[in-house]
Amino acid sequence: MDNDVLRIAGKEFHSRLIVGTGKYKSFEEMARAHVASGAEIVTVAVRRVNLTDKSKESMLDFIDRKKFFILPNTAGCYNADEAVRTARLAQEVGLSNWIKLEVIGDEKTLFPDNFELLKATETLAREGFVVLPYTNDDLVGARRLVDAGAAAVMPLGAPIGSGLGIQNLANLRILREMITAVPLIVDAGVGTASDAAVAMELGADGVLMNTGIAGANDVVTMAEAMKHAVIAGRKAFLAGRIPKKLYATASSPLEGVVR
Repeated sequence: MDNDVLRIAGKEFHSRLIVGTGKYKSFEEMARAHVASGAEIVTVAVRRVNLTDKSKESMLDFIDRKKFFILPNTAGCYNADEAVRTARLAQEVGLSNWIKLEVIGDEKTLFPDNFELLKATETLAREGFVVLPYTNDDLVGARRLVDAGAAAVMPLGAPIGSGLGIQNLANLRILREMITAVPLIVDAGVGTASDAAVAMELGADGVLMNTGIAGANDVVTMAEAMKHAVIAGRKAFLAGRIPKKLYATASSPLEGVVR
């Protein structure tokens, strides 16, 4: 397991858990949860963080950039042009040329707009960005994103912030089997540790979450739980589960037993 690293665009990470920065009661609470999670990547909404006014407190002041790799995201963007401008802003202010690309198509469900997402991916990939698009759990759409230059594919497990867990196991299995050129990272819908473990047991290369930790009664303990769930799910996937059977199979075989 020590050599089992997550590789994205040539960069290696030892944690397969990616955490967010929204919905915490305070920046101090957020920082404690980040440490407890063991994550190495922290995603930050570019449009919701103070990037320029040094006289005011900023979320970025509570993220140790020596310990955490900051992944800007385009949360709140509803078309390709908005998303591209937001990604360029993140690069201009020195955050990163990596971008978690979100282009929302529906305000109530926060489902992605696949058409606008693909347009933004094509543009940003041409400009040299490392693009990680948040998308539906759709194989055809995922393939098009990879062809457009995406460095990873990030299908939703359930609607953002819903806490419903993995809703379409079949689609994630198909994606895992068919998408092999880039990492597959489950993004959105995780509510508790078992959800994260399921995603990893299905073969996801990583899990991104925010509300599942930030919305918990005890965020630090939940962050620790998510850390261990991701590790356990990954180990179970690598180990290979036993086949499911309709009837019982004795743990202690009866062959050779004198009756």
